[in-house]
Amino acid sequence: MRFLVLCCLAALLGAASCTCLCAQSAPAPALVWTDVRALGVEGQGWCDTRAPFDRLPAKAEGVVRSAVWELSRHSAGLCVRFVTDGSEIHARWVLTSSRLAMPHMAATGVSGVDLYVKTERGRWRWLAVGRPERQTNAVRLVGELPPGRREYLLYLPLYNGTHWAELGVPGGAVLAKAGPWGPGSRRPMVFYGTSIQQGGCASRPGMVHSAILGRRFQFPHINLGFSGNGRMESELAGLLAELDPSVFILDCLPNMQAAEVAERVEPFVRRLRVARPTTPMVLVEDRSYADAFLIASKRGRNEANRVALRRAFQHLKQSGVRHLVYVEGDGLLGDDGEGTVDSSHPTDLGFMRQADALGKVLEPLLRRHQRLASGPKRAL
Repeated sequence: MRFLVLCCLAALLGAASCTCLCAQSAPAPALVWTDVRALGVEGQGWCDTRAPFDRLPAKAEGVVRSAVWELSRHSAGLCVRFVTDGSEIHARWVLTSSRLAMPHMAATGVSGVDLYVKTERGRWRWLAVGRPERQTNAVRLVGELPPGRREYLLYLPLYNGTHWAELGVPGGAVLAKAGPWGPGSRRPMVFYGTSIQQGGCASRPGMVHSAILGRRFQFPHINLGFSGNGRMESELAGLLAELDPSVFILDCLPNMQAAEVAERVEPFVRRLRVARPTTPMVLVEDRSYADAFLIASKRGRNEANRVALRRAFQHLKQSGVRHLVYVEGDGLLGDDGEGTVDSSHPTDLGFMRQADALGKVLEPLLRRHQRLASGPKRAL
């Protein structure tokens, strides 16, 4: 900048060589900023939220425990799909908390934004991350984009709340809401669970297994992970029963003891089943602690939880509850111990492995959902 100023001053004094250099430094077009809400925020199951980027409805305050309510104000899973032909894309966002990172989770995952682009082949590819440096952030996510209109996907922070967020493109560029994820009915996948489901400890918001699966199958998703507080409580069952998804994925065992599993799983599933008679429900065992091969207490907790969940699943099936799927926990993070930061919370590698394991179960369920939705009108 100092060099450029000196050069321009020299040009004014008649230095021809500097005049040429200054003539090449044309000002960039002014940015035009758009509130992401105008582009359609995805990942919310309810419209009547207290704040624009909350995950539970306003009526949940005072109904769910305070810890769940506060965590529901984190923007985990919320995203915006948009189309632009801009040569660069900027973002600015304001966080609700000054705590940008955690000891075991990077600020880019806790408080950053994450940008993907859809390729000509229709695949989502990572493109840029917005690194947070303070509560109010403004970054150029990407520049020097070749000409052409493309679809993009921006994920909001996982473990922080978003007060507001905007996208900026050069003046004159198109910035518009994207179309449907794909042909046919694609109701969201609903994931309910723990800190792992919320996204701990992904390096970026797009690396949670639910987000990975959303991109892989071209399906919207709702992330209802509540760190330390995914406990299959009746209040949450009542709220989830209001949703009409393609599938429920229930993954709460890491926050529960065996006695709680025995007590709560069946009533939770039955309450959902009354509201959604044929919506598939996937019951997921807790992932194996990475050090459980050596630490007996952790191995014992995994085993006790799984015995209780298997009994609940079998009892539900025997009593006539249909469209239940069971996923074992041993293979969720691999068997080499390299998939976590602390024996429990996945790294990006762990999340990719979990997405692969769940993807094998979800793919036929999502295909069935689309097949039924495209057929004659009937209740799902």
